[in-house]
Amino acid sequence: MENKPTVAVITGASSGIGEAVAWRLARKPGTRLILVARREDRLRELAKRLPCETTWIAADLTEPDAPGRLLAHAQEHHPPINLLVNNAGSAWRATFAEGGYENVRRTMEINFDAVLKVTEIFLPMLRSTAPSSIVNIASTAGRISRPGAGAYSASKYALIGWSDSLYLEEAPNGVHVGLILPGFIKTEGFPADELTSKLVTRWMVSDVRKAAEAVYEAAVLDKPERYVPRPYGLIAVLKILAPGLIRKVMRGGAGQMATTKTGADAADQAEKTRT
Repeated sequence: MENKPTVAVITGASSGIGEAVAWRLARKPGTRLILVARREDRLRELAKRLPCETTWIAADLTEPDAPGRLLAHAQEHHPPINLLVNNAGSAWRATFAEGGYENVRRTMEINFDAVLKVTEIFLPMLRSTAPSSIVNIASTAGRISRPGAGAYSASKYALIGWSDSLYLEEAPNGVHVGLILPGFIKTEGFPADELTSKLVTRWMVSDVRKAAEAVYEAAVLDKPERYVPRPYGLIAVLKILAPGLIRKVMRGGAGQMATTKTGADAADQAEKTRT
C-alpha cells in the first residue's frame, strides 16, 4: 500500500491513539479519511484541522445499525476504502467476583464483537481494493493478565487470536492484517496517572505518536505485529518461557501497580455522583 493513495476508516478517532493515527496518515499524499467515534463535536473539529480530505460519522459501534451506517457513509462520500483501523475500545476495572459476567460482556461487546461486525461489513470492499490492510489495536494485556483487568485481557486475547487467523485467511485475497499491542500509553481512556506520577514508573508509559507510527508501519508497510514500546514484546517471551515466574510477579505488588484506573471507570463514577 506504500505507493497507492490511502482511503481509511479509523474507529475511536476522536482522541488518543485514533486521533494520532489520523494525523500520521494525513501526512501521506493522497490520503482520505473517515473518522468514527461517539463524540460528534470532537470529530468535527478534528476533521477541520487535518490536512487531507476528511469526513466523519458519529456512531456507537455497539448499536446494531452502526456497521451499516459506516458502510453507507463510506460509499456515499469516498472511493472504496483500502484501510480499516479498528481502534475503538474501552475498559472497566473489576475483579470477576465484583464485576461478574456483565463486566465481561460489555467489555467484549466493544473490544471484540464490534471489531468483528465492522470488519465483516467492510471485508468485501477491502478485498476489492487489494492490496489493502486491516489493523487491529490489541494490547499487551492480550499476552499477560493483571488482577482486576480480566475482562479487558479476555477481549484482547480474543482479538489477537482472531486477528492471527484472519491474516492467514485473507492473505491469499491481498488483505493484510496487522496487529498493534500497546503497553501503557497515556490517553483519555487510559490516563495511567498512577504510573506517570512516580519517577520510578514513569518510564513505563509511552505516547500516542509511537503507537500511530506502529499503525502506519502495519497498514502501509505490511508489518505483521508491533509492540509499543518495543521492549514490551519481552513480556510475551517471558510468559512462554517462564509462566510460573510471571504469575508470581503479577500476584505481588507488580500486578496491583499495573492495574491502573481507566477513563470509563471515571465516567461511571461521575455518573454515580450525579445520581
